This record gives sequence, structure tokens and C-alpha cells, in this order.
Amino acid sequence: MRVDAMSLSLSWRLFRHEARRGELTVILLAIVLSVASVLSLSLFSERLQSALTDKSAEFLAADRLLGSDKPVPPEWLEEATQRGLKVAQRNQLRSMAFANDKMMLADVRAVDKQYPLKGKVKISETPFGLPQVTDSLPQPGEVWIGSRLFQVLGVNLGDQLEIGDKAFVITQAVIELPDGGFSLFGGDPVVLMNQSDLAATNVTGPGSRTDYDYLFAGDDAALDDYYEYLKPQLNREIHYWRSVKDDDSPLGRSVKRAEQYFLLASLLAIVLAAVSIAVAAQRYSQRHYDPVAIMKTLGASAALVRRVYLLQILFITALGILIGGIVGYGVQQFIASLIAEKVQVALDSWYWRPFLIAVFTGLVCAMLFSLYPLMKLFSVPPLRVLRRDLGASMGSRSVQFAVAGLAIFLLMWAYSGNLTISAILLACGLLLVVALMLVTLGLIALGRKLGQARMGAWQLAWARISRRAMDNSVQLISFAVTIMLLLVVLVMRNDMVQQWRDQLPEGTPNYFMINITEGQLPQLEQHFLARGVKVEHFYPVVRGRFAAINDETIRTDVSKEADSNSRGRQGLGREANLTWSNQLQHENHVVEGQWHGGAAPGEEPRVSVEKEVAERLDIKMGDRLTFNIGSEVVRARVTSIREVNWQTMQPNFFFVLEPYAMAEFSPTYITSFHLDTEHKAKLAELMAPFPTVSLFDVDARINQLRSIVEQVSMAVEFILFLVLCAGTLVLVAQVQASMDERMQELAILRTLGARGILIRMSVVLEFVIIGSVAGFMAAMANELALYLLQTQVFNMQAGFHFQFWLLAPLVGALVVGILGALSCWRLLSFNTSDLLRRMI
Repeated sequence: MRVDAMSLSLSWRLFRHEARRGELTVILLAIVLSVASVLSLSLFSERLQSALTDKSAEFLAADRLLGSDKPVPPEWLEEATQRGLKVAQRNQLRSMAFANDKMMLADVRAVDKQYPLKGKVKISETPFGLPQVTDSLPQPGEVWIGSRLFQVLGVNLGDQLEIGDKAFVITQAVIELPDGGFSLFGGDPVVLMNQSDLAATNVTGPGSRTDYDYLFAGDDAALDDYYEYLKPQLNREIHYWRSVKDDDSPLGRSVKRAEQYFLLASLLAIVLAAVSIAVAAQRYSQRHYDPVAIMKTLGASAALVRRVYLLQILFITALGILIGGIVGYGVQQFIASLIAEKVQVALDSWYWRPFLIAVFTGLVCAMLFSLYPLMKLFSVPPLRVLRRDLGASMGSRSVQFAVAGLAIFLLMWAYSGNLTISAILLACGLLLVVALMLVTLGLIALGRKLGQARMGAWQLAWARISRRAMDNSVQLISFAVTIMLLLVVLVMRNDMVQQWRDQLPEGTPNYFMINITEGQLPQLEQHFLARGVKVEHFYPVVRGRFAAINDETIRTDVSKEADSNSRGRQGLGREANLTWSNQLQHENHVVEGQWHGGAAPGEEPRVSVEKEVAERLDIKMGDRLTFNIGSEVVRARVTSIREVNWQTMQPNFFFVLEPYAMAEFSPTYITSFHLDTEHKAKLAELMAPFPTVSLFDVDARINQLRSIVEQVSMAVEFILFLVLCAGTLVLVAQVQASMDERMQELAILRTLGARGILIRMSVVLEFVIIGSVAGFMAAMANELALYLLQTQVFNMQAGFHFQFWLLAPLVGALVVGILGALSCWRLLSFNTSDLLRRMI
């Protein structure tokens, strides 16, 4: 577009003139809304995600982890240091720990003085004692050991513990390590030692499964650049690169789901901003039909008109982006400061991406969503000066809808990089628009029929709906899309937070006991009950190796040397905990086949397999599985596949057999109980009569996970609040867009003698009808969008929300009716002469 001095001067003068009259208010507020919404949501989400990721990194003890089966070249670590990254080393292996002529398999961790890079080690001077944060680490010749080792080996502080060829002095009890993991039963008690002592133990020789872990912390960009440096040199058979986002623990899944929700909320803010700008641009164009006609009558060329109004849009856009940026930054800063005590959001951090995406959103929305209204404006004929009934020559809205839909999709895709979410939202929006166009035809027919009766407020409202069918269809679409998006954010928030809280309800067992013999069951249960502690269900367990599928031998080796040389179908690679029951466990759902309810002796035993294991090992319904338990062999046929909720922090099993199939085996039992943190001193008394029972303390992990979930839940509340504010402003903008035509209708009705109460009630009823229809259609579209989002994006269990099929029409009627009444109330207060003067 060529800009000359004349068009620039004329555009600037017109801009200043209309700014003083308030002509630009609607479109300016729409751009301010778009930029402020996107910036506040995006910047708050970026800061919150950064805070959550940083908090979650404590569970990895670093921002990134490079795992290796053997030591990496020293130059790799030197390169990381040169790039400004912090580096720590950790060696991890399983080895026997000896003391007092007893032994136990332990998780040996040898760390250097930089460990941990994130999080803190917590210790105590007594086993299972209250945790105390420490910045120190074991000195050479010392070890810190897990509480279970004190219990099993019968040692105290100051005693000696042997690992391999070296004896160590026990100086502290390890209560919690930041990278301790979430496994309830797969972990051995920890032995933490100084890395300089590892060589003297001689436990890292051939055949050992030593993990060489290298921890890194620093700026995300520097970490990503370092990974690009490492990537060509990594061997997938030996190395792996990991961040907390790769974590598949309950914590990792919660953080990922929260980030997806923040992304969804920001995408919906973009859609709401686009809708508001489209509405404002439509009104702006219609209000300038007369000035364009006058300019053309006075000799202005079409090119000059285009330049003048395109420059005006640029001026408005620039001012809107500036104001929106200030407002958006202030809103998120205010919200962040309100929740700073409960959610760790860094107020001094700055991210350019949200600012750039907000500016980009403002520019694209202002240009693309103003394109069709401006094209109509440019086509206004000069003859309109004499004939006010003449309008723009472009009557079809198909171009506008096509451009708007494409622009929305490109904005969502460019912002999120997630094609699935963008496609789901666009598809549901398009289906809603098509459905609403059909509903509009029904409303026209109904309005004509009802409007023929004796004129009252109800009939007048329906007559107006029928007469303003196309404009009402745009309003209906706008209201319905806005309500649908708000419902998606609201219901997703409710379902997601509820699932998080259901995962860890109050009273969740935080201590687990294993190796309970059958003879100890009644004594243990009575002993705990006498001390006010209720023990949960006892699960029988036998350790067995999964050996064959349909008599086809599978790989059961676990050593590295065996893995590299073995052939055969892939197996678990370790022993499994086999249990048996005729009752389906809580949070287990049969997704294929039927649950075994008990069979008569002599029939072929049946087994239920966990879904993910079945998929990984290619186990099908009807397959016969073989398990080796000591020298005995057990065969069972697969009759059901179960979906297990691993986030419940409850005992769950890959394989559940029928009881009679395991009748010949003597099991040990697993159980759990809940004990408040302040009553931790009871543990020693509770466990004293049962020295052979192993106790797992997961209280710290549960508290950490619950803390993360509470922080995310609170952040989601504020994200929801911001989107609700944006949606409300869109509704107001849509109502304001019809004010000019309503002024004309009102003047005619007043001239014909209509009473004020009749007009007010008809306006309110009109908005109530449109709001209720929009709410009902939005509820149906919301159901489809939620199903697709929950199943395809959030990996949640989908469900119907019939309550919103009733609530959405009621709330839509109430909110749109109130907003319509408030927006039109000032207009309705004018007398006939005032209305006629304002129309001139």
C-alpha cells in the first residue's frame, strides 16, 4: 500500500476526530481485549509453567538428566561447564548391604559434592523420623541409609555397614531424596555414599548394572543448545536424555495435563479476541457507510478511501496493542502477586514469547477480521448520499466466515503448535455454526408465526428476531461460540481438578508394608487397631517370572550381557508380583473380556492382564501365559484385559489370577495404612513386634505431589477467571454492535406510541430467547469438544455432563438477558426527540 502525505494527513485527522467522538471505542476495546487477554494468559501461563517445571525439576534433582550405561567422555562435561551449566554426577546400582550377619539388597547411590542441583536431601537422626533439610552430604568413609535398612539389619547410628569390599560408618538416616521416585514397591532402601568411595567397594565390575547419571541445571535455551551438541554423539542403546516433562510418574502426568490446560485456555482467549474484533469491525464498517459515500461524492478515489481507512485501522491497532499490552501485563502481575504465597510464580522473570504472540494476535485479528467489513465499506456507492437504503454491494457472508475460520485456525496452530487441539476446537466451532444457521431458519419461521398475534412484549421480541434474522444469526453464533468456549474451560477445569484430588484424597495410605506372613495377619491387624491405626486390605503376593506366551518362551534375562545376546519374544525383564482374587480392585476397569468370578477346580485357571503390559508384550485375549514360581509352573488363560489407574498410589498388579490357581503357594502379603505426619513417632512402636515386615514410607512423596496439585489447581482457578472476563467482554461487544439499528427501531416504536415498559420487556425477552438458544446449542457442542479433548489430548476418562444441558440455556438466558438489558438501558431511557436527534 503506497502511503502519500495527503492520505496520511486525512487519515490522522479523521482518527483524531473520531477518537474525540468515541467512534473508535468498540473496535479499540476489542483490540485491547484481544491483546490483554492473550498477553495476560500467555505470560501468566509461561511464568506458572516455568515455576511448576522448576518445582517439578526437584523430583529429578536437576533440569535435565543424561543417563548412560558407561562413563561418558570428560569433554562432554567440560562443554556443559563452558556453556554455563551446572553439572553433578550420580552413580546408581543395586548391591547387597551387610551388617550384624544380616544382608539386604540396597539401592546404592554414589554422588559428588554438587548433588543435588535441584531440591534438598532430608535426613533424620532416627529411622522414620521427622525430616530435616540438609545442605551437606556423606563424607568419605560414611554412608547415610534408608530407614528400612535400620529395621531389617538391626543397626544404629555409628554402626558399620559393608558394601562390597569396604566398610562404612552409618551417620544419618535418609528420609527423602529429591529424585527418590514414586515407585511404591519396586524400590530398595537407599544407601547414599560419597562418589570417591565407590571404586573401593569393587561393586562396579563386569556384570553389574551401574547407571552413570549426569545432572544438568541452567537456562532452558542453554540446555536445549547443549542437547543439540550432544545429540549426534549419543548412542540410543547406551544413552538417554530426560527432563521432568518426560516423567511418566503421577507428578509428571499432572504437570503435563496442567500445561495442556494452560495452552487450551490461551487458545480460547485467542478465539474470543478474534470474535470480539470481528464484531467490532462489522459495527465500525456500518457506521462509516455515509462518510465513505460523501468522500466518493466529493471526488475521492477508491484507492484514497482504502488508504485512509487502512491507515485508521493501523492507528487503532497500534493504540490497542499498546494499551492492551499495559493492561495485560498489569492484570497478570496483579494475579501473580495475589497467589505468590501459595504458587511460586517469579514476578521478576520476563518472557518475550507471550508479548510477541500478543502483538501478532492483535495485528492478525485486526487485519484479517476487519478485511471483509472493510471490503464492504470500500464498495459503498456514492449514490448512498441520496438513497440511504443503499449499502455495500457485497451481500454474502461466506467470504467473511471462510476468512475468519482460516484466521482462527492459523492463529491457534501458530500459537500452540498442537494440530490436534486446534483442529478439535475449529471442527466443533464449525459444526456449531452450521447447526446455529439451521436453528436461525427455525427461529425465523417461529418468529413470523408468533409475531402475527396481538402485539405484546413476547410477540414484539419474536417479531424483532424474525425481522433481524441475519444480524441475529451473527449474534447467536457469537453468543454460542463464547458460551461453548467458556463451558469447555470450566468443565475441563472441574474434571481435571476433581481427578487430581480423587487421585490423592484425604486419608490416602502413606505407609506400605510388605513381607507379611499369613501367620502374622491377625496379630498385626489387632496390634495396629489397638493403637488407633486402621490397616487397609491385605493383598497376597508371590514372586514369579513370566516365562512364556502360548508356550513360546520369552526373554527373561535381566543382565546387560544377557540382553545383548538373548533372542526370543520380549518379556518383562524382571520378576513380577503375582496376586490372586475373585474381586476386581478399586480403580481397575475391565476393557476387554470378562472378569473371572471364580471357577471350579479342574477348569483351566484364568488370568487378567493390565492393558499397557498386554499392549507392550502383545498379549491377546485367549492367550495362555506361563509363570515360573520357584520350581513350579503355573499356566493360565487370559480372559480379561484391565485398565489400571496407576495414579491412585494404591497397590496395583500386572497379573491377577484366580485364587485356586495359586492354592499350592504360601504367599506374603502387602497392605497399607494412613498415619498423620505429626504421629510419625508411633512408627517405632507399631513396627517393633514385626521385625521381618518391611515398611515403605511414601508420606513425603504424597505431600509433595499434593502440594504440586494444589498449586496447579489454584492457578487453574485464576486462568478460568481471566477467560470468563474475556468472554463477558465479548458478549458486551456483541450487544453493543446492534445499538445503531436498535436506536432506529426504538424511535419508530416510540413514534407509533409504544409504551416504555413494552419496549423494555421486548428487548429483554429478545436477548433471553437468543441467550437460551445459544446456551443449549453451546452445551451440545461443548459435549463433543470435551469428549475429543479428554480422550485425544488430556488422556482422561470422558463422561457426559447432562447438568450443563439444563444450566447452559438458563445461564445463557440470564447472562445475555442482563447484559442486553444493561447495554440497552441507557438507550431505552431516551425520549423520542433525543432518539431522532442522535439518528441525524
